[in-house]
Amino acid sequence: MSTTSLPPSLMATLPGEHYTDPQVFAQEQKRIFESMWFCAVRAADLPKPGAFKTVQIGTESILITRARDNSIRAFYNVCRHRGARICTEDSGEVKRAFQCPYHAWTYDLEGKLIAAPNLTKMPDLDRVEYGLVNVAVREWLGYVWVCLADEPPSFEDTVLGEVRTRLGDVASLDNYDVANLALGRRIVYDVKANWKLIVENFMECYHCATIHPELTEVLPEFADGYAAQYYVGHGAEFGEGIQGFTVDGSEGLDRIPTISEDQDRRYYAITIKPQVFVNMVPDHVIIHRMFPLAIDRTVVECDWLYLPEVVASGKDISRSVELFHRVNEQDFDACERTQPSMSSRTYAKGGVLVPSEHHIGLFHDWVRGKLGE
Repeated sequence: MSTTSLPPSLMATLPGEHYTDPQVFAQEQKRIFESMWFCAVRAADLPKPGAFKTVQIGTESILITRARDNSIRAFYNVCRHRGARICTEDSGEVKRAFQCPYHAWTYDLEGKLIAAPNLTKMPDLDRVEYGLVNVAVREWLGYVWVCLADEPPSFEDTVLGEVRTRLGDVASLDNYDVANLALGRRIVYDVKANWKLIVENFMECYHCATIHPELTEVLPEFADGYAAQYYVGHGAEFGEGIQGFTVDGSEGLDRIPTISEDQDRRYYAITIKPQVFVNMVPDHVIIHRMFPLAIDRTVVECDWLYLPEVVASGKDISRSVELFHRVNEQDFDACERTQPSMSSRTYAKGGVLVPSEHHIGLFHDWVRGKLGE
């Protein structure tokens, strides 16, 4: 099967090996996930000094903690002595310091080496120089973003640039005051599919009429196959008679008061490459963070964020959560059905994109550029 001679209405996709070849995935880890800003944890998940989380970013384990001055710090989760993992759990809390479980080298919350067996016999050892290796950190939208590059790219040009490209400006996202929203629900999905399949699926709505009956009931225009992300600044309008972004179209929760009138009764979506989706509706924001762990495995953490008083009051958010939870399950099931065919000989040269999916071609060009193809 060949897609080399395509009619003008179609575009070629990436070849199948981009979704199945471990060498391609290894290059993606190095050139994408270990080189770009990566949304690692929610800042509120580190509520006080000593709280920590470990996150796998590319091939590296990263230790993220809150320091004594309440700032967020990130380090490679590697002891400077013999390379043992400092923290072996996904999350936890220490009182004052991190201690390597192998030889008891001990580091404070700022990463400085403060103790080790027989340390007095090493007076020439610089305790800062041989402290934990720092990773660049930035807080935005209430999340901790880290970058493993020696010289991180501009956050304003890359991360905020994605928002401007999609919405036309950053102020439109600022209206949702995401950093001050509260976590209402978190669901973690373990998807047996390549991360790019998940990005591609999120970017298009050609599939919406087929597999998203609840979503197209709330957002009727999605049944026509054009996703909100296809147009700069566009938000999909709620259907007539739809009261809220809920699984049955019933009334939602308290509206975020800082959104504009133009943003009421609309859904907006942003893809922030390489691994974040931001979904905005009048009463809540949904944020997906992808963690690509293997060529055919991606863990997705999905957070539903509401006004703090909504969460504190214990209001029923189940119908609100259920809508996008179903969308997620429908999408991830589709991605898992697609993954096995990526190794088929019939997909060796890839497939095709129809006109409403042509913007995915820009994503493919971006991937190729990152891989130096």
